[in-house]
Amino acid sequence: MKHRIAAGVLVEQEGRILLVRHHKPGCYDFWVAPGGGAEGTEDLRDAARREVREECGLDVEPLAIAYIEELIMGDCRECKIWFTGRLLGGQLQTSSAAAAVEHIVDAAFLSRAEFTGKTVYPPVLLDDYWRERNQGFAHPRYLGVRDTLLATAPEVS
Repeated sequence: MKHRIAAGVLVEQEGRILLVRHHKPGCYDFWVAPGGGAEGTEDLRDAARREVREECGLDVEPLAIAYIEELIMGDCRECKIWFTGRLLGGQLQTSSAAAAVEHIVDAAFLSRAEFTGKTVYPPVLLDDYWRERNQGFAHPRYLGVRDTLLATAPEVS
C-alpha cells in the first residue's frame, strides 16, 4: 500500500465554507474543502496554500489544525491534516489546469443549509464542525479512517 500526506483548509466567509465541486459524469459528484497532497519537501501549510490556489484561485492562510483524517483510496492510505484558515485574497475560479485534471467544475462559499442534496466532504462539515468552530477548536480532533471508494453510477443499457 502506498502512503501519502495531504493538507486542506477550512475557510469561512460570513458563515459560509469554501468548497470545490468534483464532478465526473457517470462516476462521481461531490463537494469538498480544498486540499491535496504535499509535494517533495513542501510543508503542510505550503501544500494547503498551493492546493487552494490551484483548485479555486484563492489565497489563504492556514491557521490551527482542526482535524486529522485518514483516507483509504484504493491502494493508497492518505493522512490528511485539515487546517482552519483565513481568506487573504484572489478571485474564485476553477479554470486552472490543476482543477481540470481533478474534474473540479465549481467552487463556492456554501452555507450549511446549502449542503442539502449534495455529497460533502469531510463528513464532519455536516454537523460537528459548526459546534467545534463555535468552541474555538480547543485541540485537533482525530476523525478516524474513511474509505473514499466512490460508487460508480450504474451503466445504462
